[in-house]
Parts: sequence; structure tokens; C-alpha cells
Amino acid sequence: QVHLVESGGGLVQAGGSLRLSCAASGSISSISSINVMGWYRQAPGKQRELVARITSGGDINYADSVKGRFTISRDNAKNTVYLQMNNLKLEDTNIYYCNFYVPRVDYTSWGQGTQVTVSS
Repeated sequence: QVHLVESGGGLVQAGGSLRLSCAASGSISSISSINVMGWYRQAPGKQRELVARITSGGDINYADSVKGRFTISRDNAKNTVYLQMNNLKLEDTNIYYCNFYVPRVDYTSWGQGTQVTVSS
């Protein structure tokens, strides 16, 4: 089992910045050191959507809506993934969920979610 703890959400004015963090703990090495950590977001009544993800090897994907504004990074030694969000827009308001995925065994774990609210 892998447990994810998120932090860094909050209220910010449009154009501002926030940094989300997600620390993974548990039986990570026993599952696989090859994994993908990422951030998703979900608005009420809508499907959860990918924001950004990064593999343990450093490959990165971003949603088109956040390219050039958000930066994902990770510290493999700390099993922690970060999401630096700059130039935030009203439409970035959402609950952001951290995800940990191991392709080899199709294992996934979700964090509890952290609220990001962007005000005008």
C-alpha cells in the first residue's frame, strides 16, 4: 500500500502562484521503483482530468490548458512530487488530487485532495 499526503492548496488571486506537494509513503520499493506520480483535478459534476504527470525516469506530460504555466517535478529520494502553478486563472479552481501509479502491476493510489481556489 502507498499512502499519499498532499499539501499547499489554498486561496490565491488570479495571476498568483501556488505550489502543491505530495509525499508518498508505504511499500513503494516492494511494488516497483518504476512509477508515475501526477496531479489530477476534478470540478463538481465533472470527470477527473490530468493536469501533469512525471515518471520516475523524468518523462513529463502536461494538459494543454496548463502548459507554460505549471511545472511538475519530483524528488525520487523523498518520494515527493511537486506542482508549481504560476499565472493562475479562475478556471484553475478545483480540487487537486495526487496520484501514484505503477504500470507493471496496474497499481494506483490517490491522495485525499487539496482545494485550490483562484479569485478575481
